[in-house]
Amino acid sequence: MAQTNVNKVSIIGCGWLGQPLAVRLLAEGYLVKGSTTSPEKLPALKHLGIEAYVASLSPEPHGEHWPELLDVHFLIVDIPPRVSKQGGDFHPQQIGFLTDLIKKASVLKIIYVSTTSVYPEVNRIVTETDVLEPSQSVAAELLQAEKSMLVLGSTGREVTVLRCGGLMGYDRIPGKYVRGKKKMTTGDIPVNYVHRDDVVGVISAMLASGESGGVYNVVAPQHPTRRSVYESSCHQFGWEAPTFKDPEAPKPYKVVSSDKISALLDYRFRYPNPLDFYYQPG
Repeated sequence: MAQTNVNKVSIIGCGWLGQPLAVRLLAEGYLVKGSTTSPEKLPALKHLGIEAYVASLSPEPHGEHWPELLDVHFLIVDIPPRVSKQGGDFHPQQIGFLTDLIKKASVLKIIYVSTTSVYPEVNRIVTETDVLEPSQSVAAELLQAEKSMLVLGSTGREVTVLRCGGLMGYDRIPGKYVRGKKKMTTGDIPVNYVHRDDVVGVISAMLASGESGGVYNVVAPQHPTRRSVYESSCHQFGWEAPTFKDPEAPKPYKVVSSDKISALLDYRFRYPNPLDFYYQPG
């Protein structure tokens, strides 16, 4: 693949998801730029072949290299919202500042990594049309960030929002976070997880297909219970499994459908069942 501007990709946030995504896209022939907030991570990113820069949104832009980062055809925004640490307004402000920068740049196609946390627990299958406005969401600030990105569509750009399920795989192992816990009451709730490799795969497929624009869920098609997922991963690594008890009242839940993205890209999940996810403890 010739490295024309059309084949230039920038990843804002080369972290747990962004770095392996960059490696995948480099292998596919893209010229990949990327940002990190940590100067100490630059050498490792550059060693991988990423044109890496230190840049941050806190929430206003910091760093000298935003023009270089945004001189691309494709932009992938992977900035995890840390609402509990930074408050609900912080992430929408970050995205607002970023969209101002994008309007001045050559970017034509944008993929924004969002989350299925926008969906309320409504005891049924939910699809992308269930949450279109902040008033429909349990995380209105995240919808605000999505809408700020989607508004860029009115400037001639194509914007895709990927609402990803709980990101798991490699060193993110469900049982690790609950091992040894007692009398949990959430055992019967179905999970909405997705393996990191499948998020990378979906983004790669989207870039290759030319399909873009709109809102899509990215979640493993199967939804086993938390109990089965926790017990399975604890057993795999020899950890003490949590114990469970029946709740006083049924716990609310949601089952997030990924049918729309699968149909768009004809994408087959590498890990359709969270009970079969690949892990590699750090």
